[in-house]
Formats: sequence, structure tokens, C-alpha cells
Amino acid sequence: MSVRQSLLAILDQGPCYGYQLRSEFDRRTGSTWSLNVGQIYNTLDRLERDGLAEKAGADEHGHVYWRITDAGRDEVRRWLDSPVERSAATRDELAIKLAVAATLPGVDVSQVIRAQRRASVAQLRRLADSQGSPQGTDAEALARTLVVDSMVFAAEAELRWLDRAEERLAKHPARAMALALSTERPKRGRPARAEASVAAAG
Repeated sequence: MSVRQSLLAILDQGPCYGYQLRSEFDRRTGSTWSLNVGQIYNTLDRLERDGLAEKAGADEHGHVYWRITDAGRDEVRRWLDSPVERSAATRDELAIKLAVAATLPGVDVSQVIRAQRRASVAQLRRLADSQGSPQGTDAEALARTLVVDSMVFAAEAELRWLDRAEERLAKHPARAMALALSTERPKRGRPARAEASVAAAG
């Protein structure tokens, strides 16, 4: 999630303080991704460290304002002009969970899929309910619709993928899929001498 670039792009519109940035992020994403203030300030500190933003003084209420630097503006342009690269290697928790579960003896993977399907259907219903009457300005309503539409399509795709996973698993008896621990030991690991030293030190 490009929180860093999103906050930088907001700063490109003018100086802001932390809570103001959080509010602007909410407005521009339909309040679908909650950021805590600690996350905002950690990100601002990193932006300052990298020369992309800087402190711009405080107001009479003690709000510390941040402003974008020229390097930060260049970063925003690069971000907006570049497509989002999807990683070829999956880090999807559900895909990894099912892949591992399918190889564990004694695990009912169909039950895992059924539980996930119930959760995915419930999520789809919640999203459908949230698509009711848009609130806020036209721009805010559009921002929320774009994000929620993406979440709806992702939930629908997940349900289709669960159907496909169930079809694939039905073709393989559970016994044939179970993997025992390999008897072949990996070449890398902690050297025996290091283990002995640790034991001696204890």
C-alpha cells in the first residue's frame, strides 16, 4: 500500500500537519483504509530523512506543518506516471494457507475452503451494503466508489478462485497430497560448533 506516496501527493497540494494529513487521506480514499496518527508521523519522519518533505513551522495551536521538497515533487510525479507492478511471487496469505493445508496430513482442506467462502460472501454483502447512497462531495463519493469497486471485484475473484481450488482438490485424494517431513536435510543451517559454543556458554 503506497501510504508514503499518497501522503506525499497530498503534501504536494500544500503544507499539512499530521491529523490534517490523516483526514485528507480518509477523504480521498473513501475512509476505506484507516491510518493511525503514529503511522502518519513515522512516514513523515522517513520522508524527512529521505529529503522528500520537511518541517514548515507550527501554528498558534502547536500543529507542526510539513511541506514537500522539490525532490518530493519529483517522487510524486514518478509515482503517478508509473504503473503499479504486481509481484510475480505471491504473498497472498490465503493462497499460502491453502497450499500448506493441502499438503498436511489430517487437515480437511474442504472445511478450510468452506470457512473462507462464508467469510468472503459476508465481506461481499458488507461491501454491497456500503455502496448505498454516496456521502460527501461528488469527488469524495467518487473516490469511495473507486476503492469499494476494487474491493468488490477482489472479493468476487476470491470466490471464483475458491471454486477453482475446490475443483482441483476434488481430483486428488487427500492421502496422495499429504507431504511428510523430508528426510533430506538442507545444506545450510547453524554449524555444529556454534551450537556447542552456545551450549558451553549456558
